[in-house]
Amino acid sequence: QEQFVESGGGLVQPGGSLRLACVASGISFSWYVARWYRQAPEKQLEMVAQITTLYVTTYYVDSVRGRFTISRDNANSTMYLQMDNLQTEDTAVYFCAAYLYTTYWGQGIQVTVSS
Repeated sequence: QEQFVESGGGLVQPGGSLRLACVASGISFSWYVARWYRQAPEKQLEMVAQITTLYVTTYYVDSVRGRFTISRDNANSTMYLQMDNLQTEDTAVYFCAAYLYTTYWGQGIQVTVSS
């Protein structure tokens, strides 16, 4: 049974940092493209960052490039999202996801940026 457990969310002031983690089980994690998505209130789901498998290339949506860093630890089946210089517009529920021929999703974790 595939399972993804997220941690690291919470409340932070503008300019602060958080590190999200997502531990996967039930899949061969190293084969999968790892992604982080977010959904802000009354907005569509958007992919924030992606890291591939073999060549470990990364992609970031323009709004987070230079502030967020995605990484993975295949030995521990874990993906991370380091979020620095957080802004109020980063407030959202963040979801981890793993894609090969299908996409598996985490349950989502709240990130709130507010003074």
